[in-house]
Amino acid sequence: MADAFLEHVNITVSDPVKTAQRLADLFGWHIRWQGEAKAGGYTVHVGNDNSYVAVYSLGQPKDGPDSYTTRGGLNHVGVVVDDLEATEERVKAMGYTPHSHADYQPGRRFYFDGDDGIEFEVVSYPY
Repeated sequence: MADAFLEHVNITVSDPVKTAQRLADLFGWHIRWQGEAKAGGYTVHVGNDNSYVAVYSLGQPKDGPDSYTTRGGLNHVGVVVDDLEATEERVKAMGYTPHSHADYQPGRRFYFDGDDGIEFEVVSYPY
């Protein structure tokens, strides 16, 4: 099973088209697919050739409790980038507020809360 890798995660958002475009702009990703999805909803797959985030909506999603205290909740989405500073500038330019900066073993990171309260961890490793 050494060849196993994470292909995608699927998250519920208010506007999948808008969210996918923001992620593409932030991380240099592209739209891989979009169309009708489960239960009459709409999904956009945004990522690179190897993995993606599926952003899904069925009407207007309902707010739930804090994910960190909910079994099965999504805590954050981690994205590895080559240039942490340039990515942070794009995050700020889009109106998001980076927080929780840290240098840790083995890299550097910061977080930001995107649309719909979804937290993203942006990390860079010194390969």
